[in-house]
Amino acid sequence: MKQAVATSICYFVLCCFLCISAISSPAQEDVLAAIKRATQYMMNTVSTRGGFLWNYSEDFSEQWGEIPARKSMIWVQRPGTVGAGETFLRVYRVTGDKEYLDYAERVANTLIYGQHPSGGWNYFIDFDPAGTQQWYEDIAAKCWGWEEFYYNYENCTYDDYIMTDTTRFLIDLYLVTLNPKYRDPMLKALQFFLDSQYPNGAWPQRFPPPNESAPDRDSHYTLYYTFNDDVILGNIEFLLEAYERLGDKRYWEAAVRGMDFVMISQQGAPQSGWAQQYSLDLKPAPARSCEPAAVMPTETCADIMALQRYYQITGDRKYLRGIPDAIRWLENSILPPEKTFDGHTHALFYEIGTNRPLFVHRFGTSKETGRYVVDYDPTNLIRGYGTHVTINTEYYWNEYRRVESMTPEKARAEYTERKSKSASVPKVASDVLEKVLQSRNANGIWTEEFEIQNFDDYMNNPPRRVRGYSTATYLANMKVFMDFLENEKGIIEK
Repeated sequence: MKQAVATSICYFVLCCFLCISAISSPAQEDVLAAIKRATQYMMNTVSTRGGFLWNYSEDFSEQWGEIPARKSMIWVQRPGTVGAGETFLRVYRVTGDKEYLDYAERVANTLIYGQHPSGGWNYFIDFDPAGTQQWYEDIAAKCWGWEEFYYNYENCTYDDYIMTDTTRFLIDLYLVTLNPKYRDPMLKALQFFLDSQYPNGAWPQRFPPPNESAPDRDSHYTLYYTFNDDVILGNIEFLLEAYERLGDKRYWEAAVRGMDFVMISQQGAPQSGWAQQYSLDLKPAPARSCEPAAVMPTETCADIMALQRYYQITGDRKYLRGIPDAIRWLENSILPPEKTFDGHTHALFYEIGTNRPLFVHRFGTSKETGRYVVDYDPTNLIRGYGTHVTINTEYYWNEYRRVESMTPEKARAEYTERKSKSASVPKVASDVLEKVLQSRNANGIWTEEFEIQNFDDYMNNPPRRVRGYSTATYLANMKVFMDFLENEKGIIEK
């Protein structure tokens, strides 16, 4: 079986290569040359052992992930290392040029180096681990507001799609290469999803539990059942994908347990919404200082749409039962005029029990002297974290009624069709392509000015303008190039 799959893959890559070689136009040749030159510079000059941070100053004297980073670090999460690995793999799939597969494997080797014994990943990998703790004390712990970096928990995180994106990349690479070298780390990462899932179907933000020296270890919010940053919903979607691609029924069963947790974690009337995290007794709980215990319209809307998908996937109508109450809560929580901001309809947070809108403020000039305050005052609000949202409740009623009226068979068919359409490649306008080609510097890469926050106190100090290299810009421009090539050649990945 493996030999047959490998032969098919080789044939597919050969066809792709011959197609590009045979129908190459001047524009396509320019794009292929631009991809190669930019990628070689990124891998040979910018990267650290095949991995990437988010931003670099032009002279490489400074570098940043989400916060200032050491030269020995790479950032796992997009738009860092994982984003680069997936881009290299896509270029290889389309062009058949093995150089890009080699780059993707270098990225994978770097990620495997940084894989935690439990199977997961932290936000970053440091190739000089002897200096990591000092970085936490000198840099990370002073970045006021970035509380997820205050302490070295020495464990792994689901935050910001780190686990789902990294594991998906290892699956992609393994299925292309069938190299056993990537099979074990891939399975180890997938096992992490199973090991870290609570019996009720939820997942924590971090796993394994923080080390013994962590502050407030026993009640720490990273152990809570976490919807924030798409942890639970993202894990469910990923495990469904893993089941479809690998056929292991354990992933399906874990995903269904997660679906059931979405259903049971809904609050009762009259506040029939969802919180962004729950304590282990299933009560809405606070997390970071700017995240009070509250019922949240954003999480509620996300969970309404997720439950409708779960009906489409499973055919089980139990997932639809709580949706009408959730929409009614949204309707009853529309802000009065004196609480609105820029025309938004809802606050981000609603107090448990009273359903009064809550607002977050930040006072002071440093982590040591400053504080967060949560109250009912809609003025002088925190920046850099949402305070209001706009929700069209009629849209959610219409979607619910539409999906609820479907038979399970029709619902499943729509879900399948929607997934197929989401894989389509967008067209690239000629002026967009030309702009990306012409904006390269002498090294064939893109330099730009970007803003770097004042990490001590971004509320009172303006950001700094820095000229340099952005991994996000490189990845965005690679996407333009690849979308162009796939549309020109009709090589759409199946």
